[in-house]
Amino acid sequence: MVRLPPHAPGMRIGIYGGTFNPPHAGHTLVCATALRRLGLDSVWLMVSPGNPLKSQAGLPPLAQRLAAARRLFRDPRVKVTGFEAEIGAAYSFQTVDFLRRACPGAKFVWVIGADNLADFSRWRRWREITRKMPIAVIDRPGSTHRAAASLAARWLERRRLPEYSARAFALREPPALIVLHGPRSPLSSTLLREQAARD
Repeated sequence: MVRLPPHAPGMRIGIYGGTFNPPHAGHTLVCATALRRLGLDSVWLMVSPGNPLKSQAGLPPLAQRLAAARRLFRDPRVKVTGFEAEIGAAYSFQTVDFLRRACPGAKFVWVIGADNLADFSRWRRWREITRKMPIAVIDRPGSTHRAAASLAARWLERRRLPEYSARAFALREPPALIVLHGPRSPLSSTLLREQAARD
């Protein structure tokens, strides 16, 4: 039995995935922005077994990263979960398909940072993901222009919604894209790992 956070038909739930190696204040800002601007009931912080586009060398065990995320996230609406490992999902399109089957009636939004939108066209079956779940992008320092010029952004341009419609975004039929701007954190997991290696 796969252990999923609480859910019910009609709930508005953000799915925010990553390796979170390590989790940091920038991630909490993304979750807070998504909850507030999109009017979500919950954000599922989905700690993945690994990123297929990145080397797994030196990646701490999933249990260690889950524990670190649970220590950091104090908002009860943010549910830290590692269910991707339980379902054996190696790619996000598999996760999307599973959620649609397992949680009928829930209103999911796929939440990513602008850096991920810039690389979204490298994801396996990325167009399929956009057709099955609306995509909310949270702007990040250094990624704004690259994300806007990306193949995925251009492909979704006609389905992009203005920021003032964010509160109802979870109810939109995909494909749908929204880009949210606001307070940004300069932190990144890569930077924190590099600093830790120097210490």
